Amino acid sequence: MRVEIINNQTTESVNVEIHCKDITDEVKRLKRHIDNFSTGISGTEDGNTYIVSPNEIFYIESVDKKTFIYTEDKVLSTDKRLYELEEILDNRDFFRCSKSVIININKVVKLKPEITRNILATLSNNEVVVISRRYATNLKKLLGIRN
Repeated sequence: MRVEIINNQTTESVNVEIHCKDITDEVKRLKRHIDNFSTGISGTEDGNTYIVSPNEIFYIESVDKKTFIYTEDKVLSTDKRLYELEEILDNRDFFRCSKSVIININKVVKLKPEITRNILATLSNNEVVVISRRYATNLKKLLGIRN
């Protein structure tokens, strides 16, 4: 892969083009990463509103009808429901891993199967998220893991 930046003073905005022979999974994933930079999700913490890009999000959790967005250093509250955030993050690197949690699969560093057929996912911030057995098979397919 070759990456090139062209400085053009007449360009109004940043444009990214991907030139490829075939649209492979790697190319699709690259596009999703680029898309993640252009979509912001807002949340509040201590009365302040923050806009975070999807690549900053470790996971999103719904607890007692409240939705929280977990980043490296913040826990943001949002009025959006989990299914709404799932729609916003559609075709991105997020995965519904239980009824109440969506994880960023790019933040997963370790998967540990449990005897209950659940999977414990350790994220790069050392938090552990449970992937319920109902969603475990889909995650394995997504990551190309064989049983």
